[in-house]
Amino acid sequence: MIDVRKLRDDPDFRRGIERKRVRPGLVDAVLALDERRRAAHVAVQELRTEQNAASKAIGRAAADERPARIEAAAALKARLAEEEAVLDQLEAELHELVLQVPNPAHESVPDGGEDEGDVVRVVGGPLRDGVGRPHAEFGTQFGWVEREVAAEMSGSRFAYLMGEAVLLEFALVQWAMSKLVAEGFTPVVPPVLVREQAMIEAGFFPTDKHQVYEVDGGELFLVGTAEVPLSLLHRDSILDADALPVRYAGFSTCFRREAGTAGKDTHGIFRVHQFDKVEMFVYTDPSSSWEEHDRMLAIEESILNGLGLPYRVVNIAAGDLGNPAAKKYDIEVWLPSEGRYRELTSCSNYLDYSARRLKTRLRTEHGNELVHTLNGTACAIARTLTFLFEHHQEPDGAFRVPEVLQPYCGFNRVEPRG
Repeated sequence: MIDVRKLRDDPDFRRGIERKRVRPGLVDAVLALDERRRAAHVAVQELRTEQNAASKAIGRAAADERPARIEAAAALKARLAEEEAVLDQLEAELHELVLQVPNPAHESVPDGGEDEGDVVRVVGGPLRDGVGRPHAEFGTQFGWVEREVAAEMSGSRFAYLMGEAVLLEFALVQWAMSKLVAEGFTPVVPPVLVREQAMIEAGFFPTDKHQVYEVDGGELFLVGTAEVPLSLLHRDSILDADALPVRYAGFSTCFRREAGTAGKDTHGIFRVHQFDKVEMFVYTDPSSSWEEHDRMLAIEESILNGLGLPYRVVNIAAGDLGNPAAKKYDIEVWLPSEGRYRELTSCSNYLDYSARRLKTRLRTEHGNELVHTLNGTACAIARTLTFLFEHHQEPDGAFRVPEVLQPYCGFNRVEPRG
């Protein structure tokens, strides 16, 4: 959640919000409602002062004056109750509206929308177009991905993962998690069902509610990333400065509706409703959050380098950033069958946007202040497998297991099939 005072007083803060292409009129509506709320607050404070004075005057008044003063005090109390109700209503309306306002884009974020981010660097190559077998065909012929029965049972964008592919999945999880533990991350397996308030405080609701599955009549929601429950670990807490940064590596199954993607990536397991993921989440001192952002990006790159996947790092444009992120790097991996880069991981700095909702603070010698939170994908398993299927095919049609995964899965090659 943004700081409304900054929106009111800092033109650069407002410009950073508007660069995200927010709904027309939203910022002005927030400022107008905030002005009404502040006026109501002044009115309430003035009435409370009058009421206190009136109560004291009753005790000092002569006996024959007291009835009139009591009547006047009662009238003030009634007016105060009315004004407090108005203030409460305005504060609730303002809170709901502010939840829709995004975190301002950082000054280092380029202008523009989707596909207009800046390419920071390109790693690996030479790149090739075409592949022996596209990932969807490859997964089916090896008996690793079964979609027909899954579609009959659960609908589109579901699949069974089978055979050696399951062992590859667990190898990816173990390898990624071991790297994160070596980097000082605490491993966590969090709940994947959370209440609505958790989704709000994590920064996902109300804007991304259409992407989330509701269960139990809307009482609980399936998370689309372990970021949500990891962010709640220190809700309404005050952390000691010497304890930061606090780094968590969460493994979870994730669920997404993929609304708005009809007809896109309907083959294979590139874009599915249910997938497993290893997620990084960090609480840090505001003075070091950009350094931490670069550190998390470096970890993501080390994982892709270890898997032998060619990629590029993209500084995502302001108009394509989600509400919470002040800045986000996407890592896009070359997909030979499509002859283009496709997103695999992301890494975002939320600054104090989520911490303000979560009331997660840092104890300093100057008082308490909000921490900064960051998140990044260490390994999105299903999507990673699609890239491995294409990049690790042998000329004879076999699959070569990346060297870093071999100790975890117990084999180095799978013979061709089909």
